[in-house]
Amino acid sequence: MNKICFFICISIFAAAAALRADEPVVVTVKNKSSFNLDAGARSPFWPISWKPTGKVASGGTDQGEVPAGAFVVSTITLDGAARFAIINGKSMSEGQQFGLQIGTQVYQVVVKRIEDGQVILGRRDEEIVVPLRRKEPAKR
Repeated sequence: MNKICFFICISIFAAAAALRADEPVVVTVKNKSSFNLDAGARSPFWPISWKPTGKVASGGTDQGEVPAGAFVVSTITLDGAARFAIINGKSMSEGQQFGLQIGTQVYQVVVKRIEDGQVILGRRDEEIVVPLRRKEPAKR
């Protein structure tokens, strides 16, 4: 009895599937959505209160002056001889060279010294002192 019921149910589902396959489903779009972002506008996909900073690049040219505001030092670790700092979201150590891309320009920068509360970066003959950016306590 169970086998007969099973075969009847299978044949009903197969017939219904065959009927659906013959009839194409037509979907019409009434209003197409679009998204246009102006060049200077904030991307709506960024988290709230997040601001983009200079992007660390691997190579490039060395022209012009590097603004100190292009660097964000969020963490400094001093452990004996080992000194590390997180600069623009990347872990850096003393003597490390990296490229900072601002717009289409790439600047070569060297981490000269990491001190308590600040990082000294060097580029050509200039030194850039970048203080540690401390998080402000949440307001209640």
